[in-house]
Amino acid sequence: MVPLVPDVSAALQTLLERMHLASAEDLAELLHDVSPDVGAEEMVIHLVDYTQRVLVRFPAVGDAAADQLAVEGTLAGRAYRDGAIQQTGHDGEHVLWLPLLDGTERLGALKVVTREQPDEAAVRMGLTVAGLVAELITTRSAYGDAIERSRRLLPMSVAAELQWSLLPPLTYATPRGVISAVLEPCYDIGGDSFDYAVNGRVLHVALFDAVGHGIEAAQLVSLAMAAYRNARRSGLDLSDTATSVDRWVSQQFPNTFVTGVLLELDTVSGLTRVVNAGHPAPMVFRAARLVRTVEGPTHFPFGLGSPGAKEAVVAESLEPGDRVLLYSDGIAEARNADGEEFGVERLVDFVGRQLTAELPAPETLRRLIHQILEHQDDALQDDATAVLVEWSEEAPLRPLP
Repeated sequence: MVPLVPDVSAALQTLLERMHLASAEDLAELLHDVSPDVGAEEMVIHLVDYTQRVLVRFPAVGDAAADQLAVEGTLAGRAYRDGAIQQTGHDGEHVLWLPLLDGTERLGALKVVTREQPDEAAVRMGLTVAGLVAELITTRSAYGDAIERSRRLLPMSVAAELQWSLLPPLTYATPRGVISAVLEPCYDIGGDSFDYAVNGRVLHVALFDAVGHGIEAAQLVSLAMAAYRNARRSGLDLSDTATSVDRWVSQQFPNTFVTGVLLELDTVSGLTRVVNAGHPAPMVFRAARLVRTVEGPTHFPFGLGSPGAKEAVVAESLEPGDRVLLYSDGIAEARNADGEEFGVERLVDFVGRQLTAELPAPETLRRLIHQILEHQDDALQDDATAVLVEWSEEAPLRPLP
């Protein structure tokens, strides 16, 4: 078998050097130029769209069949979903689909075409190239709109534009914890938002749901997000953070409110502290089974005052492998044409089955939000957001083959 990467170091060096003065649009040309250095006929980027249903060729070539590949039922989609290499080959052409991962954030898949079947070492080196490409996609996104435009299959509302501009990546992992999130309707979301940070041994997570819809709700929840980050970065404890968010919302948006959950997980001990501000109670799953909800004294929704903030902090002890699910009411209250809610029981059953199948957190949530959309005929009446937090004493992510 012929190695895929006779001179991968030259390819990596070329990509790095030329990208210093390149834009996102130049990525395709750069990949074309370095393909011979890695023994490839071509390398093509496919980015996932906002709904996580389609992989879109970047840049598009105007051929619908080539430009869009379904996440379900294709090798490209399997590489994206599972974070695993997919191979096929016939008549002197071999195709590798490699996951594009920025850390653990799933961006899409890289198609690599070769004449000869690559050996194991060559495939691993191809993953190195894909990893650098993913990093370049992420950094170039900050300087232009080409990548953003390619990922959008529908027009995005101003409210959604505001929300997405504030959000962290949907997935992040450390050796002791995983955070993954999902939001819908992704092109018109307004009132829901989430945030997280890892500082030392503490994993911070927040989920907010502003009253109302559209741009007003987006502005309201954006203020709550900014107040939360400011308090967290100022070193305030959980109860004082809740008080700060409450004061900012009440001062700037009187007579309205934001519900939410603030969570801190000590990734060494598993001790978890939660403030629930009028939100659905977080769920704790162990071995794919719901073991409890995090009940206790409830903080008023942010903006309605904060008496008893200290008493509203609830402590829970997790065991290695436990997952905590945070979700907005748009998940459980999604109604079908007959008025039947998706409901908490169905939510617990669905998540449990995905965890039983040992799916990673981002894939569990991708399937969950699509199930919610299917229940409501792809027309959500309220924003639906979920965040899944996993604690582990060992590295939680399966290595790539």
